[in-house]
Amino acid sequence: MKSARIYQRVKNAMQSGRARTDNWVLEFEPHTPQRPDPLTGWAGGGETANQVRISFPTLEAAKDYAEREGYAYHVVPAPQRKLKLQAYADNFR
Repeated sequence: MKSARIYQRVKNAMQSGRARTDNWVLEFEPHTPQRPDPLTGWAGGGETANQVRISFPTLEAAKDYAEREGYAYHVVPAPQRKLKLQAYADNFR
């Protein structure tokens, strides 16, 4: 039985807006550890399911999909957003 992780995307450091942060993502957990390639040294494996990420508009839709397809899943809670209130004058203190 495949296991999956469901989480909500967070804003990365290069993003100024919050585009696509309200979507929920289902991605599969790896079953075998990654091993280094003998030629290049890059980490990799034979599992192609690690490359699959499915996006859903709601958490319920992601859960319904995982249950319908028979995947064991766990939900990673979204981190709390912290507002950093700062004035322009704070740059000159």
